[in-house]
Amino acid sequence: QVQLVESGGGLVQTGGSLRLSCAASGRSFGGYDMGWFRQAPGREREPVAAHRWRGGNTYYADSVKDRFVISRDNAKNTVYLQMNSLKPEDTAVYYCAARSEGILSTIFSSTSWQYWGQGTQVTVSS
Repeated sequence: QVQLVESGGGLVQTGGSLRLSCAASGRSFGGYDMGWFRQAPGREREPVAAHRWRGGNTYYADSVKDRFVISRDNAKNTVYLQMNSLKPEDTAVYYCAARSEGILSTIFSSTSWQYWGQGTQVTVSS
């Protein structure tokens, strides 16, 4: 089992920045892909970014590309999401997710992720 705890959410103005953190415990961090998803009221959960264990490559949804950066610190068992140039449409609950190293084609499919955090609210005011 892997336990995930997010932190760093809050209220920020349009154009501002936030950094989300996700601390993992329960198993070695190694060998797990890590990802961030978000869910806005009335909408389905959508992928934001992912960091693949094999090769360390990162992947982003088009809506956040060039604004968000996912990174991980394996020594601290923590994954981060640096969010810059925030927009009101980024308002959502952000969830951290982990999965045993999986195939690339499913990295943005929420059903392929095994472990989820409780979520942290991000609100961007206009």
